[in-house]
Amino acid sequence: MRIGVVDADLIGRKRHRFPNLCCMKISGYHKSLGDEVQLVLDCTDLSRFDEVYVAKVFTDTPDPIGGGLFTDTKIVKGGTGYFFDKAPALPDEIEHHMPDYHLYDEWANGKSGTAFYHDYSIGYMTRGCFRKCPFCVNQKYSRAFLASPLDEFLDTDRKKICLLDDNFLSHPDWKRLLHLLKATKKPFRFKQGMDERILDEERCEELFSCKYDGDYTFAFDDVRDYPLIERKLKLIRRFTGSNHIRFYVLCGFKGTDVQDIHDTFKRIALLFQYGAIPYIMRYQSPVCAPYRGSQWEGMYNALARWCNQVSFVKKKSFYEFCCFDNEVAHKNGAAGECKSLRTAKEFLNEYPEIANYYFNIKWKAWE
Repeated sequence: MRIGVVDADLIGRKRHRFPNLCCMKISGYHKSLGDEVQLVLDCTDLSRFDEVYVAKVFTDTPDPIGGGLFTDTKIVKGGTGYFFDKAPALPDEIEHHMPDYHLYDEWANGKSGTAFYHDYSIGYMTRGCFRKCPFCVNQKYSRAFLASPLDEFLDTDRKKICLLDDNFLSHPDWKRLLHLLKATKKPFRFKQGMDERILDEERCEELFSCKYDGDYTFAFDDVRDYPLIERKLKLIRRFTGSNHIRFYVLCGFKGTDVQDIHDTFKRIALLFQYGAIPYIMRYQSPVCAPYRGSQWEGMYNALARWCNQVSFVKKKSFYEFCCFDNEVAHKNGAAGECKSLRTAKEFLNEYPEIANYYFNIKWKAWE
């Protein structure tokens, strides 16, 4: 059979640089049956395939299937980008098949920012989470459970491991699983934000003694967790002085008003105090991004551009970044003030107490 595999996010998001695990498993399974498999980058004519699988992670990624030639072609769509928290699971024979790590070879060859396509084994050791956060796609399960043994997706020729687990540290067997990862002697990372709320001394000792790859990434989604997060930051700092501690900071979920902007700054300030780096996550529902079109859309965008570029957030305050952004815009021929500086000044004019308190705070390395 001739099988087409479509990674919708690869086609529809210019900066997307992460392989779709389902696509790789589907490819690996069909190649094991002797089928001819091709990564499809142009969906205009799919009639040459007997079956086409389309995977989409993000809800705002455009659907690449539409208006083309699909005569007698069976098209199967899957992923959270299509079904959000109701996405159907892969059949067991595909779910537990070794991913085809060569599916993207031709596309990735010679491109920058493609380390995940070349260097990493990718998979889930556990799935599920007990939190059921209302903004999260992970609603189907009420606990973390074993998903795949490590050797099911570990390619020993690849230098690193990337785990996609939803809440690894909440699984009762987390310590044994972590030791299995350590035993590979390969650097590894968790792509999702880890649940710092369940950190304790034992978890910190094990986690921060790992051969970890990149930033230890956690999540600070709700300002009401401020006292708990502060306690956990103090705990983290007892076990590591690393400046590679990052927290996802969700904003624009409960509202897009001045209170939400204030709560975002408040969380950033706490993270700065402990040498942690914030990464702004602007909420996107399955149908819209509430911050877009809001009064303070410019502030949300400026906060994200400041925090999500490490070279800026480690060196400049928010207001310094906005001024710098304005200078760059003028050098590039723009007239008037750039959006970042303009919206910062508007906020300063309307809410001087908040702006004067937070606009000039700076990140400081942990010592």
